[in-house]
Amino acid sequence: MSNSLSQCASPYLQQHRDNPVDWIQWSAEAFERAGAEDKPILLSIGYAACHWCHVMAHESFENQATARLMNENFVCVKVDREERPDLDQVYQSAIAALGGQGGWPLTMFLLPDGAPFWGGTYFPPTARWGRPGFPEVLARVAEIYRDNPKKVRDGTRELSAAIANLSQPDSGLAPELSPGFLDRAAEALLPQFDVIHGGLRGAPKFPQLSSLELMWRAYLRGGNTASGDAVSLSLNRMCQGGIYDHVGGGFARYTIDETWLIPHFEKMLYDNAQFIALLTHVWRKTRSPLYAARVYETVAWALDDLTNEAGAFVSSFDADSEGTEGRYTVWTADEIDSLLGQESSWFKKAYGVLPEGNWEGSNILNRSGRPAFGSEEEEARLARARAILLTSRRTRTPPMRDDKVLTDWNGLMIAALTEAGMAFDEPEWVSAAERSFASVLTAQSDIARLFHSSCNGTAIELGFLDDYAAMARAALTLHEATGTSAYFDHARNWLGELNTRYRDQERGGYFYTATDGDERLLVRPRHARDTAQPSGNGLAAEALARLYWLGGGDPVRAAAHSVFDAFAGDAARHPVALASLLNAYDLFASAVQIAVIGVRGKPATDALLRAAFELPTMNRVIKVIAADEALPTTHPAAGKKQVGGVATAYVCVGPVCAAPVTTAAGLADAWGNVR
Repeated sequence: MSNSLSQCASPYLQQHRDNPVDWIQWSAEAFERAGAEDKPILLSIGYAACHWCHVMAHESFENQATARLMNENFVCVKVDREERPDLDQVYQSAIAALGGQGGWPLTMFLLPDGAPFWGGTYFPPTARWGRPGFPEVLARVAEIYRDNPKKVRDGTRELSAAIANLSQPDSGLAPELSPGFLDRAAEALLPQFDVIHGGLRGAPKFPQLSSLELMWRAYLRGGNTASGDAVSLSLNRMCQGGIYDHVGGGFARYTIDETWLIPHFEKMLYDNAQFIALLTHVWRKTRSPLYAARVYETVAWALDDLTNEAGAFVSSFDADSEGTEGRYTVWTADEIDSLLGQESSWFKKAYGVLPEGNWEGSNILNRSGRPAFGSEEEEARLARARAILLTSRRTRTPPMRDDKVLTDWNGLMIAALTEAGMAFDEPEWVSAAERSFASVLTAQSDIARLFHSSCNGTAIELGFLDDYAAMARAALTLHEATGTSAYFDHARNWLGELNTRYRDQERGGYFYTATDGDERLLVRPRHARDTAQPSGNGLAAEALARLYWLGGGDPVRAAAHSVFDAFAGDAARHPVALASLLNAYDLFASAVQIAVIGVRGKPATDALLRAAFELPTMNRVIKVIAADEALPTTHPAAGKKQVGGVATAYVCVGPVCAAPVTTAAGLADAWGNVR
């Protein structure tokens, strides 16, 4: 055998094409070989931007002696977790059942039928940090598989039972979801917050943006000042910390410390989409210039550096450059002195730059020591200095960009860009969202069905729950912003596809994979737990709720209800883990319906539409109709007309509508009167 990854489209798999390991993709061929040769499968899962994946590759997969051990004793299968998140979910659950902490690279040992019997994550080349050396692991696992097959088979039973739980949400007594329940869930989060640095306590520290949204929604509903303060503190610290790239824009995936200083330097599309969305929502209430600045900078970075020629958003940037983590991003004090001259001293003080460095001899730029946003003059001065650093940084070898286009991640960015474009009156951002949407339709769909990913013209013809849910949500956001009926139709069709191929007809909610998905998958995951991304069931519930309020009818309402009912027990016990589902319920239960009667493109109508998108509510649902059209009979403003022949808006909560308004200021007042 020989390494067969050279034909793969995935940039991550391409990174391993020259390994002396006889890698093969996840396929029927891999299982057939394992069965025919009576060898266990060594499954290695990672992704292109993963630092520790690169470390293990250099230390072990490029080592001839280690590769020989792998090839002689195992069928070696390499998987890109971003192409096959279904596999990653299943085998990460096996690691958890073994009592380990999941992560990447994921290293699992499987029977020839795919059942896992042991595994871990990163293994060093020799024993250290309490971890055995990888050659030692390989030899021991091969020996046990050869000499004690009964022990190996027995070990798979417990793990298989744990994996089965992926499709079995908590079956305990489920409460009735309500706004009061959401408030209590947000209050339960408060003791877990870091009152000094923001975010949930401990390290490593992830943004947990769905949980922050849950807190912000509680603040908007009832004025819970503690919840609002926790969100503002967290966003302030992240926006000024080292997790943010102050020179190039965009947020890293997480930090390894509790102060948000030291990032794991990879930048992912899904994180930045969620940051743009949440910062926009919080800006609507606070009008924070810091949040506005970070939205503008992050959008600029995404449009400049994270889009392909077709207008779609690609996946990520690597943590490493020239084989060193963070090398592209960090600075020495001498470099800054050389570039900025007389401005250097002031700039270094602002960004926490130390002569000896604040991380491994270099400096991660951050404003944690002086987090307050400066005056317009001060910020402009800092921006000029950063522009000089950016010009210099572009002469460095950049980290690798993973050009894979993922449907669900694009859906998150499309919705975020649309919301931000309407809130900040930046129509080009909405146009960019539409280009991404069109690109995904062209490259990653076939009539009614969506594919999960494509790269360099090659699509992976598997679609997952998250793809349909995120794109349906994005389509409805675009429909509200532009009025284009095709977006509404796409959303309705995709959610219909979910009900046909993904829905659990007995228990409610949706499986992660379709009925005709990969038959080698040990279980069809079914859960609503968020990861660094909102869960597929949370996104689907939000899309169904929005479709219902936009006129989707009672069947759509029933479908949304079934998702909430299916996971209410889990939500009661683990509200942090199911934050996106609870956020979707907030929209479902408490929509602010705004009807604008006028003609899009006319100044008066567009002014009302922009004002609606600027309201500090996350439950806004907008319908724009012409004066000679009628709202659905179920809409609380059904039958209402224009006032004085000019564009008119009605703001309704539940069955109650405020008096008609014809100005942006009047619309804001009307919302305040009925909320």
